[in-house]
This record gives sequence, C-alpha cells and structure tokens, in this order.
Amino acid sequence: MIRARDNQRFCGREFVPQDVSLIREVVESCPGISRTELSHTVCELLEWRRPNGGLKGRECLNFLERLESEGYFRLPESHGTGPRKGTRRHIAPAKDSPAWAGLSGSVEAFSPLDMELVKSAEQRRLFKDLVSRYHYLGYAMAFGAKLQYLVYVTRPTRQVVGCVQFSSPAWRMKARDQWIGWDDATRGRGLQQIVNNSRFLVLPRIRNLASSLLSCVLSRLREDWRGHYAVDPLLVETLVDRKRYHGGCYRAANWIELGKTSGRGRMDRAGKRHGADVKTILVYPLVKNAVRRLKGGR
Repeated sequence: MIRARDNQRFCGREFVPQDVSLIREVVESCPGISRTELSHTVCELLEWRRPNGGLKGRECLNFLERLESEGYFRLPESHGTGPRKGTRRHIAPAKDSPAWAGLSGSVEAFSPLDMELVKSAEQRRLFKDLVSRYHYLGYAMAFGAKLQYLVYVTRPTRQVVGCVQFSSPAWRMKARDQWIGWDDATRGRGLQQIVNNSRFLVLPRIRNLASSLLSCVLSRLREDWRGHYAVDPLLVETLVDRKRYHGGCYRAANWIELGKTSGRGRMDRAGKRHGADVKTILVYPLVKNAVRRLKGGR
C-alpha cells in the first residue's frame, strides 16, 4: 500500500493527504460492506454533498476506484449499486388500528420474545414500512455495516412488536473517546469494534417490553455481527434525543451514560453537519474488558 503525500483533485474537490488516510481507515475498518455503502460513509465523513444536500455517492465511488487503481487500498468486490443511502422515508400511520395496538399488560404475559434477523426481501419491506410509519426519525438506509431485527411476541398469537437496527458507529464523539482513552490513532484501530444502535422502535404499550426486547437482541448481537462482518464487537452505543426521551429502557438495562454530543451531527469531522440536536450518549459493554481491549489491550 502506498501513502498519500500530495493533494489530489477529483470532480472539483481537493483532497489533502489526511483525507486519503481517513478514506483508507474506513475501507480497512469496515469489512463486509458494499462499495456503495463505503462511498456514502466517506461522503458523510468528508461532507461531500451536492448543493441540495444530497451525498455525492457516485462521484465518491469513482474516486475510491481511482485510489484503488493507484494502490492505496483494495475495495470489496463490486456487486452493482444499490439505492441511495441517507434519505429518510416517512409514511403516515395506517388509519386502521394495527394488530399490536390492542396489546397491553406486562411483558411476561407475552413471553418468550422471538427475534428474526432481517434477511429476506419480505422482512426488509416489513422493517422499512414499520420504521417509516412509527419511528419519529422515519427510515433511512444506514451508512456502512448494519444488522436489523424484527421482534415478535409469541402469545396469545405471534405478531411483530418491535424493530431494532445496529449500524456503524459515530466517527468521533468526545465523551466516548475520552471515556475509552482514545486518541486519533487508537480510535482508528478500535472503532470497528463499536456498533451503533441507530433505530429502536417498540410498537405496543406493554410494560417492560422495551428493556426486555433490548436485552434479547443484545444477547445475540455479538455472534450475528461476527458472522456477517468477521469483526468482534465489544461495545454498543446509542444517541438519545434529549428533547424527546430520557432513555429509561437503556438505563434499566444497565447502559452507561457518558455525556452528550456536541450537536454537530453523527460522524462529523469539520463541525458542518447542520440541524443536529444535542443527544445523550449511552454505551453498553458486550464484554467485561471492553474498554481495555478497545484502547489496545487484550
């Protein structure tokens, strides 16, 4: 692999050597994701956007392929381009009451919970539809690696009651990085072992369902993530909108509050992400020695 020493210009943008080094970190730390996902992740990090705010995904992909041809790194095999990432989709809730709307009581009456890792087209459509209709942020294709789960109650009948999504972590968060003890170099080495809980949707008003659902999903996340991306996740993070939620289900499940975001937006490098609200940062170690291992120990 070669190192960037000079500035490079592509599609009207100049890239300094630090930009190219960051791109290489992303490529090397996100195994298992597609070229399209990589290009949109890089666009997010470098704030490479069109005048209307859309990501320059196609241009970025062409630039990544040029860097590959020059020997900077090796991209994953090409499988064609997918839908554009990063656009939120909202659907108005259905007028007819959904099946789960009448469920109430305590979670014990509906247990055990059943989880499905989203794989099929039918599962993806259901996940996308529910999050688009009922999550306040709507549905947005995750940048980088991701896993999605549909959660069902099994009594009195089996029906979906929740959606959970995990994706690539925030690139920089001061409170998290200080808690771990990271500088720029150690963060680049360890970041791929953090997973972000980027969507959490609980549909019916069943007591203790949120914390039970969260615990069930976390019990299998590490194995599933390893199986898909050959990376062992050590820590899960989430960002809770302070204006809307206290994060009670996370706190009940022993998540650790680290502080708050700067309000710059997720994965921001230059402080130019507009319209992002300050959020509470919560983390959950998946192993006992997570911090030491993330910092570079064993």
